[in-house]
Amino acid sequence: MRIWLIRHGLTQLGEEKRYQGSLDDGLSEAGKSVLLPADFRPEYVYVSPARRARETAGILFPQARQIVCEDLREMNFGRFEGRGWWEMADDRDYRAWIDSDCAGQCPGGENRREFSARICAAFDSILRTEYQEGPAGKNIVIVAHGGTQMALLEKRGTPVREYYHWQRPCGCGWLLETQDLGRSLRVVREISFLK
Repeated sequence: MRIWLIRHGLTQLGEEKRYQGSLDDGLSEAGKSVLLPADFRPEYVYVSPARRARETAGILFPQARQIVCEDLREMNFGRFEGRGWWEMADDRDYRAWIDSDCAGQCPGGENRREFSARICAAFDSILRTEYQEGPAGKNIVIVAHGGTQMALLEKRGTPVREYYHWQRPCGCGWLLETQDLGRSLRVVREISFLK
């Protein structure tokens, strides 16, 4: 089974280098303009409920039915959302979170352990559904977030790498293979849908 794990395109908040998390803005004009439709045509794609992920899937796979998976949504950064690091340089809670390698609790949001568990559970649910249909030669497409990539591949990716290694730019991602219901995900190659 092959899995296409794709990060959504660029948004205005992304252009401004602000924490986006659960904020639901769509793609920016620049983000839309650099995405290329995929050269393959899946019947359906799994998407985060975020508008930016759904819009990206619509550009890359315009003919595909979108299956929204609530638990594929990005990490909730709580009160850090919509703000840039430079605006929070003197914020005690933000400094503590940064000093924890961004693993601690975001005030009003999630911590990385909770987030990673949610993402892995959502992924497991997708794979169970797909395996019931039969895994031979199947391509699964997931359009979600940079955090989704990092959370899943830190726990399951091979070769083993640390969390931040796995993030790809907007409109890019990873082609993965699995033969064991996703307990391990072999990285085939990096992928890009950018012009």
